[in-house]
Amino acid sequence: MLVVDDEPGVRDALSRGLTAEGMDVLAVGDGHRGLQEAATGAYDAVVLDILLPGLSGYRVLEALRADGVTTPVLLLSAKDGEVDQADGLDLGADGYLVKPFSFVVLVAQLRALLRRSGPAAARVVHGALSLDPATRSVTWDGRPVELSAREFAVLHALAVRPDTALTKDELLTAVWGGGGSASRNVVEVYVGYLRRKLAAVGAGDLVRTERGRGYRLGAGA
Repeated sequence: MLVVDDEPGVRDALSRGLTAEGMDVLAVGDGHRGLQEAATGAYDAVVLDILLPGLSGYRVLEALRADGVTTPVLLLSAKDGEVDQADGLDLGADGYLVKPFSFVVLVAQLRALLRRSGPAAARVVHGALSLDPATRSVTWDGRPVELSAREFAVLHALAVRPDTALTKDELLTAVWGGGGSASRNVVEVYVGYLRRKLAAVGAGDLVRTERGRGYRLGAGA
């Protein structure tokens, strides 16, 4: 486990706590060192503060994803705004916790991220829609649909249960891991992103809202 935080007290507390949970931990205090370590791909997960000296957590995360490093990243921030959460998640973060946070929740988030980063699921086909979790690629009627990691995860959660309306809470759990890492409004934001990108390839009606229930996929014609 890699912990990147510029506050010595946070680094020490997380190092002690995560070690007590049976994890091997390296803690560093600046963005450049964090990127250097995380870029090796040698860690099972990264706990990454956003406000860091030298290089912000956003830029560290952006660089990792640009280089193809898929290690799960849990962002820590003193900012609790929905836009801040959406920005971090859209850059490729796998979770977001606001300081001060519960250590119990942080550990639960990390364990959820580790479970989700296991073996890739099989390709999912729903009519003209095809999703490949191994490459995180999507096509509609043979045309590629460029999605962020979070948008792909929302669509995949819906595609594996195409006949079921998923509530916002169910999508939060499936995509963000629950535990308060994101709000229900973030689900609405990402469904909106997803619909716009699907509309660009003629599939704007694919993700449907069922009033009082949630979201589900329409016919994959």
